[in-house]
Amino acid sequence: MASAMTLPQPPEPIQPAPRRSRWRGLWRGRLGSAPLVAVVLLLGALLLPLGLWFPSPALAAMDVAKQVLIGADYHGEDLRGATFNLSNLRDANLAGADLQGASLFGAKLQDADLSNTNLREATLDSAIFNGTDLTNAVLEDAFAFNTKFTDVTIDGADFTNVPLRGDALKALCAVASGTNPVTGRQTRQTLGCS
Repeated sequence: MASAMTLPQPPEPIQPAPRRSRWRGLWRGRLGSAPLVAVVLLLGALLLPLGLWFPSPALAAMDVAKQVLIGADYHGEDLRGATFNLSNLRDANLAGADLQGASLFGAKLQDADLSNTNLREATLDSAIFNGTDLTNAVLEDAFAFNTKFTDVTIDGADFTNVPLRGDALKALCAVASGTNPVTGRQTRQTLGCS
C-alpha cells in the first residue's frame, strides 16, 4: 500500500515585535500626569516671553513686478526688498517710503513722488525718471547705470557711490543743489560735480 505523501508546510512568518517609544511611558502616565503637566506649563511660561524679545522673521518682500500701478499710494510704507521690476508707477506716491534693497529695474516713474525715500542699495537700472521728485532721497550704493533722468528734482538727494552714465551725470549736475537732511552730504559732492 502506498503511503500518502505530505508536503512540508512553509514556516509561519515571524512577526516583528512592536516598537515602543522611550517617551511612550511618559504620556501613558508612568511618571504621573501631574508632573508632566507641570513641566509643560513651566516650559511654556519660560519660552513665551522669548517670542516678545526675539521678533518673528520678516515676511517675504512684496513682489509687484510687471504691474500697472499708475497713481498708487505707497507713501511712508516699509517696502524693503520689494520688487517693482518693469512696473508702471507713473504718478505714484512713494514719498517717505523705505525702499532699501528694492528692485525697480525698468520701472516707469514718470511724475512719481520719491521725496524723502530710502533707496539705499536699490536696483534702479533701466528705470525711467521723468519729472520725478527725488528731493532729499538717499540713493547711496544704488545701482543706476542705465537709468534715465529727465526733468527730475534732486534738491538734497544723496547719490553717494551710485554708478551713473556720463550723460545722466551731466544732466543731474546741471540741477543739483542742497544738502541731504539724513546724511548731511551735499548733492553736488555726492555726484562728484565739478
